Amino acid sequence: MDFKSNWLMYLLAAGVIGFVVVESLFFLVKAWKRGKELGISKQTLVNTVTNSAIYSVAPAISILATVFVLANALGNVLPWIRLSVIGNLQYETVAATSILSELGGSLTEEVTDPAKFAAVAWGMTIGCCLPLILVPIFCKKIHKKVGDVVNKSSSASALADVVAAAAFIGIIAAFVSKSINGIEVTKTLTGENVVSSRAGFLSIATLIVSIVVYLLLDTLATKKHLVKFSNFVMPIAMFTGMGAAVLMTQLLPQSLVLWSWPWLPPVQ
Repeated sequence: MDFKSNWLMYLLAAGVIGFVVVESLFFLVKAWKRGKELGISKQTLVNTVTNSAIYSVAPAISILATVFVLANALGNVLPWIRLSVIGNLQYETVAATSILSELGGSLTEEVTDPAKFAAVAWGMTIGCCLPLILVPIFCKKIHKKVGDVVNKSSSASALADVVAAAAFIGIIAAFVSKSINGIEVTKTLTGENVVSSRAGFLSIATLIVSIVVYLLLDTLATKKHLVKFSNFVMPIAMFTGMGAAVLMTQLLPQSLVLWSWPWLPPVQ
Protein backbone atom coordinates (compact mmCIF):
# COMPACT_ATOMS: atom_id res chain seq x y z
CA MET A 1 0.00 0.00 0.00
CA ASP A 2 1.17 3.55 -0.75
CA PHE A 3 2.71 5.18 2.33
CA LYS A 4 0.46 8.21 1.79
CA SER A 5 -2.66 6.12 2.37
CA ASN A 6 -1.61 3.24 4.62
CA TRP A 7 -3.37 2.15 7.80
CA LEU A 8 -1.35 4.54 9.99
CA MET A 9 -2.42 7.57 7.94
CA TYR A 10 -6.07 6.52 8.13
CA LEU A 11 -5.69 5.93 11.87
CA LEU A 12 -4.32 9.45 12.29
CA ALA A 13 -7.16 10.82 10.18
CA ALA A 14 -9.75 8.97 12.25
CA GLY A 15 -8.26 10.33 15.48
CA VAL A 16 -8.11 13.95 14.30
CA ILE A 17 -11.53 14.00 12.64
CA GLY A 18 -13.10 12.09 15.52
CA PHE A 19 -11.79 14.72 17.94
CA VAL A 20 -13.15 17.55 15.78
CA VAL A 21 -16.60 15.90 15.57
CA VAL A 22 -16.77 15.21 19.30
CA GLU A 23 -15.65 18.77 20.10
CA SER A 24 -18.30 20.20 17.74
CA LEU A 25 -21.05 18.08 19.28
CA PHE A 26 -19.91 19.03 22.79
CA PHE A 27 -20.20 22.77 22.11
CA LEU A 28 -23.45 22.28 20.19
CA VAL A 29 -25.02 20.57 23.20
CA LYS A 30 -23.64 23.19 25.59
CA ALA A 31 -24.91 26.03 23.40
CA TRP A 32 -28.35 24.39 23.08
CA LYS A 33 -28.66 24.00 26.86
CA ARG A 34 -27.50 27.57 27.44
CA GLY A 35 -30.01 28.86 24.90
CA LYS A 36 -32.84 27.11 26.72
CA GLU A 37 -31.61 28.57 30.02
CA LEU A 38 -31.81 32.04 28.46
CA GLY A 39 -35.39 31.42 27.43
CA ILE A 40 -34.79 31.14 23.68
CA SER A 41 -37.59 29.21 21.99
CA LYS A 42 -36.96 25.76 20.55
CA GLN A 43 -37.98 26.94 17.07
CA THR A 44 -35.37 29.72 17.19
CA LEU A 45 -32.71 27.25 18.26
CA VAL A 46 -33.68 24.86 15.47
CA ASN A 47 -33.60 27.68 12.90
CA THR A 48 -30.19 28.79 14.13
CA VAL A 49 -28.73 25.29 13.86
CA THR A 50 -30.33 24.78 10.43
CA ASN A 51 -29.05 28.08 9.05
CA SER A 52 -25.57 27.39 10.42
CA ALA A 53 -25.56 23.97 8.74
CA ILE A 54 -26.67 25.47 5.43
CA TYR A 55 -24.03 28.19 5.53
CA SER A 56 -21.35 25.59 6.24
CA VAL A 57 -22.05 23.83 2.92
CA ALA A 58 -20.26 26.41 0.75
CA PRO A 59 -17.01 26.37 2.79
CA ALA A 60 -17.21 22.58 2.85
CA ILE A 61 -17.36 22.46 -0.94
CA SER A 62 -14.32 24.76 -1.15
CA ILE A 63 -12.48 22.49 1.26
CA LEU A 64 -13.40 19.44 -0.82
CA ALA A 65 -12.08 21.17 -3.93
CA THR A 66 -8.82 21.91 -2.10
CA VAL A 67 -8.50 18.24 -1.16
CA PHE A 68 -8.76 17.38 -4.85
CA VAL A 69 -6.07 19.95 -5.69
CA LEU A 70 -3.63 18.60 -3.09
CA ALA A 71 -4.48 14.91 -3.54
CA ASN A 72 -2.60 14.62 -6.82
CA ALA A 73 0.70 15.20 -5.04
CA LEU A 74 0.00 14.28 -1.41
CA GLY A 75 -2.72 11.64 -1.61
CA ASN A 76 -6.16 11.93 -0.06
CA VAL A 77 -5.46 11.41 3.63
CA LEU A 78 -3.03 14.23 4.51
CA PRO A 79 -5.14 16.99 2.87
CA TRP A 80 -8.20 15.44 4.53
CA ILE A 81 -6.52 15.70 7.94
CA ARG A 82 -5.19 19.21 7.39
CA LEU A 83 -8.44 20.66 6.07
CA SER A 84 -10.49 19.07 8.84
CA VAL A 85 -8.81 21.25 11.45
CA ILE A 86 -7.87 24.86 10.64
CA GLY A 87 -6.55 24.58 7.10
CA ASN A 88 -7.89 26.46 4.08
CA LEU A 89 -7.30 26.77 0.33
CA GLN A 90 -5.00 29.77 0.54
CA TYR A 91 -2.72 28.51 3.29
CA GLU A 92 -2.46 24.80 2.44
CA THR A 93 -1.63 25.27 -1.24
CA VAL A 94 0.87 28.05 -0.52
CA ALA A 95 2.61 26.02 2.20
CA ALA A 96 2.73 22.80 0.17
CA THR A 97 3.88 24.57 -2.99
CA SER A 98 6.65 26.47 -1.18
CA ILE A 99 8.04 23.38 0.52
CA LEU A 100 7.87 21.21 -2.59
CA SER A 101 9.50 23.96 -4.63
CA GLU A 102 12.46 24.01 -2.26
CA LEU A 103 12.71 20.21 -2.48
CA GLY A 104 12.57 20.14 -6.27
CA GLY A 105 8.92 19.20 -6.80
CA SER A 106 5.48 20.68 -7.33
CA LEU A 107 1.80 19.99 -6.72
CA THR A 108 1.49 18.74 -10.30
CA GLU A 109 3.69 15.74 -9.51
CA GLU A 110 3.03 12.85 -7.14
CA VAL A 111 5.24 12.85 -4.07
CA THR A 112 6.90 9.44 -3.92
CA ASP A 113 9.68 10.25 -1.45
CA PRO A 114 8.62 9.74 2.21
CA ALA A 115 11.12 12.40 3.33
CA LYS A 116 9.52 15.03 1.05
CA PHE A 117 6.06 13.96 2.18
CA ALA A 118 7.07 14.27 5.85
CA ALA A 119 8.60 17.70 5.21
CA VAL A 120 5.39 18.95 3.59
CA ALA A 121 3.25 17.50 6.40
CA TRP A 122 5.38 19.12 9.10
CA GLY A 123 5.57 22.43 7.25
CA MET A 124 1.81 22.65 6.73
CA THR A 125 1.13 21.69 10.35
CA ILE A 126 3.72 23.86 12.11
CA GLY A 127 2.73 26.87 10.02
CA CYS A 128 -0.84 26.62 11.35
CA CYS A 129 0.33 26.25 14.95
CA LEU A 130 1.93 29.70 15.06
CA PRO A 131 -1.37 31.66 14.89
CA LEU A 132 -2.73 29.56 17.76
CA ILE A 133 0.14 30.91 19.88
CA LEU A 134 0.25 34.49 18.61
CA VAL A 135 -3.49 35.24 18.45
CA PRO A 136 -4.23 34.93 22.21
CA ILE A 137 -1.16 37.05 23.02
CA PHE A 138 -1.26 39.84 20.44
CA CYS A 139 -4.65 39.77 18.72
CA LYS A 140 -6.48 42.01 21.18
CA LYS A 141 -3.81 44.74 21.05
CA ILE A 142 -3.51 44.58 17.26
CA HIS A 143 -7.29 44.55 16.81
CA LYS A 144 -7.66 47.62 19.01
CA LYS A 145 -5.00 49.60 17.14
CA VAL A 146 -6.33 48.61 13.73
CA GLY A 147 -9.87 49.36 14.88
CA ASP A 148 -8.84 52.84 16.05
CA VAL A 149 -7.45 53.57 12.59
CA VAL A 150 -10.26 51.98 10.58
CA ASN A 151 -13.05 53.54 12.62
CA LYS A 152 -11.78 57.09 12.12
CA SER A 153 -13.72 57.48 8.89
CA SER A 154 -15.54 55.56 6.19
CA SER A 155 -12.63 56.11 3.79
CA ALA A 156 -10.21 54.53 6.26
CA SER A 157 -12.51 51.52 6.60
CA ALA A 158 -12.74 51.20 2.81
CA LEU A 159 -8.96 51.45 2.54
CA ALA A 160 -8.54 48.63 5.05
CA ASP A 161 -10.78 46.39 2.94
CA VAL A 162 -8.78 47.24 -0.19
CA VAL A 163 -5.46 46.49 1.53
CA ALA A 164 -6.71 43.13 2.81
CA ALA A 165 -8.05 42.18 -0.63
CA ALA A 166 -4.84 43.35 -2.32
CA ALA A 167 -2.71 41.21 0.01
CA PHE A 168 -4.74 38.10 -0.80
CA ILE A 169 -4.80 38.82 -4.56
CA GLY A 170 -1.04 39.44 -4.49
CA ILE A 171 -0.36 36.01 -3.02
CA ILE A 172 -2.58 34.27 -5.57
CA ALA A 173 -1.18 36.35 -8.45
CA ALA A 174 2.37 35.37 -7.51
CA PHE A 175 1.59 31.68 -7.87
CA VAL A 176 -0.53 32.12 -11.00
CA SER A 177 2.15 34.18 -12.75
CA LYS A 178 4.76 31.65 -11.69
CA SER A 179 2.76 28.89 -13.38
CA ILE A 180 2.02 30.96 -16.48
CA ASN A 181 5.75 31.64 -16.80
CA GLY A 182 5.87 27.96 -17.60
CA ILE A 183 8.95 26.48 -16.06
CA GLU A 184 10.83 26.46 -12.82
CA VAL A 185 14.31 25.18 -12.10
CA THR A 186 14.87 24.30 -8.46
CA LYS A 187 17.85 22.83 -6.66
CA THR A 188 17.32 19.81 -4.45
CA LEU A 189 19.10 19.18 -1.17
CA THR A 190 21.65 17.06 -3.06
CA GLY A 191 22.45 19.94 -5.42
CA GLU A 192 20.59 18.52 -8.42
CA ASN A 193 18.64 20.87 -10.68
CA VAL A 194 15.04 19.80 -11.26
CA VAL A 195 12.82 21.23 -14.00
CA SER A 196 9.10 21.34 -13.20
CA SER A 197 5.84 23.30 -13.39
CA ARG A 198 5.60 23.51 -17.15
CA ALA A 199 2.51 25.42 -18.29
CA GLY A 200 0.61 25.35 -21.53
CA PHE A 201 -2.80 25.27 -23.17
CA LEU A 202 -4.60 23.12 -20.58
CA SER A 203 -3.51 25.07 -17.51
CA ILE A 204 -4.27 28.47 -19.04
CA ALA A 205 -7.61 27.30 -20.49
CA THR A 206 -8.63 25.91 -17.09
CA LEU A 207 -7.70 29.19 -15.41
CA ILE A 208 -9.71 31.21 -17.95
CA VAL A 209 -12.79 28.97 -17.58
CA SER A 210 -12.71 29.31 -13.79
CA ILE A 211 -12.33 33.10 -13.94
CA VAL A 212 -15.15 33.53 -16.48
CA VAL A 213 -17.53 31.30 -14.49
CA TYR A 214 -16.69 33.13 -11.26
CA LEU A 215 -17.28 36.57 -12.79
CA LEU A 216 -20.60 35.51 -14.34
CA LEU A 217 -21.92 33.93 -11.16
CA ASP A 218 -20.65 36.77 -8.97
CA THR A 219 -22.36 39.32 -11.22
CA LEU A 220 -25.58 37.30 -11.13
CA ALA A 221 -25.47 37.03 -7.33
CA THR A 222 -24.82 40.76 -6.98
CA LYS A 223 -27.52 41.94 -9.38
CA LYS A 224 -30.16 39.52 -8.09
CA HIS A 225 -29.15 40.06 -4.44
CA LEU A 226 -28.59 36.33 -3.96
CA VAL A 227 -26.73 36.58 -0.68
CA LYS A 228 -26.79 32.86 0.13
CA PHE A 229 -25.80 31.88 -3.41
CA SER A 230 -22.76 34.18 -3.33
CA ASN A 231 -21.11 31.79 -0.85
CA PHE A 232 -21.17 29.07 -3.51
CA VAL A 233 -19.65 31.13 -6.34
CA MET A 234 -16.00 30.29 -5.63
CA PRO A 235 -16.42 26.51 -5.16
CA ILE A 236 -18.67 26.27 -8.24
CA ALA A 237 -16.03 28.10 -10.30
CA MET A 238 -13.31 25.78 -9.00
CA PHE A 239 -15.26 22.63 -9.78
CA THR A 240 -16.25 23.99 -13.19
CA GLY A 241 -12.59 24.60 -14.00
CA MET A 242 -11.71 21.06 -12.95
CA GLY A 243 -14.57 19.64 -15.01
CA ALA A 244 -13.52 21.73 -18.01
CA ALA A 245 -9.98 20.38 -17.72
CA VAL A 246 -11.29 16.80 -17.74
CA LEU A 247 -13.54 17.46 -20.75
CA MET A 248 -10.78 19.18 -22.70
CA THR A 249 -8.45 16.29 -21.99
CA GLN A 250 -11.01 13.80 -23.30
CA LEU A 251 -12.44 15.74 -26.25
CA LEU A 252 -9.65 17.89 -27.67
CA PRO A 253 -6.69 16.57 -29.69
CA GLN A 254 -3.84 15.44 -27.46
CA SER A 255 -1.43 17.61 -29.41
CA LEU A 256 -3.39 20.66 -28.26
CA VAL A 257 -3.98 19.43 -24.71
CA LEU A 258 -0.27 18.68 -24.21
CA TRP A 259 0.94 21.83 -25.97
CA SER A 260 3.18 24.01 -23.81
CA TRP A 261 5.28 27.09 -24.28
CA PRO A 262 7.39 26.33 -27.38
CA TRP A 263 10.37 28.41 -26.30
CA LEU A 264 11.02 26.29 -23.23
CA PRO A 265 13.47 23.36 -23.10
CA PRO A 266 12.00 19.84 -22.72
CA VAL A 267 10.99 18.93 -19.18
CA GLN A 268 13.44 16.46 -17.66
